[in-house]
Amino acid sequence: MTTRIRETRRRLAREGPVRTRPVERDFETISLPEADCDRLRDLLLAERAETVVEVGLAYGSSALAIGEALVAAGRPRPRHVVIDPFQRSIFSDAGWDVLCAAGLAAISELLTEWSSTALPRLLAGGLVADAAFVDGSHRFHEVFVDLYFLRKLVRPGGLVVLDDTDAPSVGAAVRYYERNLGWTEIPDAFAGGTAGRCRAYRLPAAVTEPPFEDFVP
Repeated sequence: MTTRIRETRRRLAREGPVRTRPVERDFETISLPEADCDRLRDLLLAERAETVVEVGLAYGSSALAIGEALVAAGRPRPRHVVIDPFQRSIFSDAGWDVLCAAGLAAISELLTEWSSTALPRLLAGGLVADAAFVDGSHRFHEVFVDLYFLRKLVRPGGLVVLDDTDAPSVGAAVRYYERNLGWTEIPDAFAGGTAGRCRAYRLPAAVTEPPFEDFVP
């Protein structure tokens, strides 16, 4: 099955999706580049991740990399929860269709709603993830809320990976968690990829709440 996924990934990177939004070079602009997808896959594979939450699907490049890692890890119950409120209405299921073409429908679940409502519902349902990949809204307040709930959904010591951290809004949101809540960036996790774009963070071994007086700007 990993061969089928890799072939689908290569074809998507080489030829692009069957359909795109009517925006010039939309796929090339918003999709995670193939080299960064490789590094994301390798991170999750080294983690032996079994459950991964992804915020933002679009054309499916990163989702295929995550699916490849989940299958290759060989864990008994791989699960990929993908959240994208615009997958059907704006992207015409382009990303979901490519996941299905790769044979990943059985381990994938698509939630076509805002992450701000999906993530707390997953938390209330008892989901525990090994890792998360965040590439949804790039508005500061929405990234911040995504990370707030992922901090509770991802197991202690797990991984949170973000795309487009070179955007000031995304970078500022994750810096709060790094400076105040003990998230530790994994050095060189995306070395050789797109400079400054993706960063991976290791969560602390336990969830603790610091006194409000200790806030670090």
